[in-house]
Amino acid sequence: MFARIYKPSKTAMQSGRAKTANWTLEFEPKSARTPDPLMGWISSADTDAQVRLTFETKDQAMAFAEHHGIPFRLVEPEAAPKIIKAYADNFAFGRKQPWTH
Repeated sequence: MFARIYKPSKTAMQSGRAKTANWTLEFEPKSARTPDPLMGWISSADTDAQVRLTFETKDQAMAFAEHHGIPFRLVEPEAAPKIIKAYADNFAFGRKQPWTH
């Protein structure tokens, strides 16, 4: 049983940063998922893959894993680049592309 501690990234389906403040502890799958021959649903015999715990800080997640003897891998989040844009740049004289309707 091996766990991964990470901070979830923003999903493409939302414009805000909801559910990205907490750290998540998730177990790595032990076996591959296989399709059910009758229905075609994906199934797995590994029930640990269904467990997802959230913590407010990275230290709380690491302390929980160490207390319970769970080996873990910490994935640090990458900082998103800040792209500063101004509406006035659309009408700048030195604009690279012409502005059209």
